[in-house]
Amino acid sequence: MFELHASKVSSLKNDVLSGLTVALALVPEAVAFAFVAGVEPLVGLYAAFMVGLITAAIGGRPGMISGATGAMAVVMVSLVAIHGVQYLFATVVLTGVIQILAGVFKLGKFIRLVPHPVMLGFVNGLAIVIFLAQLGQFKVTNEAGELVWMQGNQLYTMAGLIVLTMAIIHFLPKLTKAVPSSLVAIVVVTVLVQSLGLDARTVVDFVRDMTNDPAASIAGGFPEFAIPMVPFNLETFKIILPFALVLAAIGLIESLLTLTLIDELTGTRGRGNRECIAQGVANTTTGFFGGMGGCAMIGQSMINVNSGGRGRASGITAALALLCFILFASGLIEQIPLAALVGVMFIVVIGTFEWSSFRILNKVPKADAFVIILVSGVTVATDLAIAVVVGVIVSALVFAWEHAKHIIVNRTVDENGSTVYEVNGPLFFGSVSNFLEQFEMDNDSDDVIVEFKNARVADHSAIEAIDTLAERYLSRNKTMHLRHLSPECRQLMKKAGDLVEVNVIEDPDYHIATDKLA
Repeated sequence: MFELHASKVSSLKNDVLSGLTVALALVPEAVAFAFVAGVEPLVGLYAAFMVGLITAAIGGRPGMISGATGAMAVVMVSLVAIHGVQYLFATVVLTGVIQILAGVFKLGKFIRLVPHPVMLGFVNGLAIVIFLAQLGQFKVTNEAGELVWMQGNQLYTMAGLIVLTMAIIHFLPKLTKAVPSSLVAIVVVTVLVQSLGLDARTVVDFVRDMTNDPAASIAGGFPEFAIPMVPFNLETFKIILPFALVLAAIGLIESLLTLTLIDELTGTRGRGNRECIAQGVANTTTGFFGGMGGCAMIGQSMINVNSGGRGRASGITAALALLCFILFASGLIEQIPLAALVGVMFIVVIGTFEWSSFRILNKVPKADAFVIILVSGVTVATDLAIAVVVGVIVSALVFAWEHAKHIIVNRTVDENGSTVYEVNGPLFFGSVSNFLEQFEMDNDSDDVIVEFKNARVADHSAIEAIDTLAERYLSRNKTMHLRHLSPECRQLMKKAGDLVEVNVIEDPDYHIATDKLA
């Protein structure tokens, strides 16, 4: 799916260097998402450190980077505005508990229900979101304290440095892969700006513009443990529960989909249920240490994989390096030009977007093409959780509509004079009407056999349809036998109960998704 310079070989050196690169890119992202959520920059930076460290250490997908994300930040903003930051911390703790329970009950396997068109739409939509997020770096504060688009030489300098960064990232791997090209690009552009005294916006400029504080900085101390200062009563629980459920769902969906993408890129397999538990532990912990919570970050994960990060050491290095930036090296990190980080993210956008989707739109079924475009648009307009849910629902409805036409009932008469109906295809809520219409009850013999060997009884609607069929034959004083019906269906039958012909040896066993691979 991705056309990135991704090495398949894991090494400690690559993990450490790629982790340093990711840490540099985490700083403006964490600050920006903290601003979106309406909290202090350090709240976002602490979240990026703690969530990143814990998920890297115990998560189900080595090489995946987690931290504060925009998808979760947009949900937090109303909570913070109405109830304050302490309620946010309590919500993040509850979010983590819900995510842990999702992992314990092995709900991670359900990510396999996401169709490929939805995955393509998710990837394309997130690439667009990442691109649009970078446009905010082109704004500066004017004399009135308002954010306006940069102009003139400052804009040209910014654009030139971005192009230089992207060129280094693109061409350096053709010469050597000894060090991550993204890290080299950031260092080269930073040295160039500082040595030539170019008028280029830096990380500290971005922080001060976001906070509207000329003295703002990313410097801080080690995060301290503190129980959220909220009343421990039912009223508080009613306030934070809805937010916690939404945050837990968004965090798990984004994390599990990112896990799937990293699996595809690296040719390995992550463990979804373990990742659910790790995300939960990380959010529960960060809520007690003054962080805003988070989940997997597709942009930073792509930077990590593209830079050679494959093992847990890459995510651990990124988190620890970010903490060191906060404690000891804030002055140095704040001098990094934003253009270098924007250039890195633009490369991520190019590598993440599934460009071949333009080519296949005319080749795939129209419904799949519609789902790709729909999920991409909804991801940009709202958030990825809603987009994925919408995509899955639309895909399911299309599937149901198409398969509703595939139920075929063949009518024959056997050697005993009994009317035999052989059902072929899936029997479910979408096909029950067509199923019932194919029986000629008034023309059938007094003994009717319905053969389900080549059919799949899928849901309660199908069972109710069989009950209805049995009731209609009973009203005509005719006997109906059901052959090769699954044991689960036989137990749920009402009207047809005594008319089920048990044939255990040949009855099929219908399997559902198992937890073995989760």
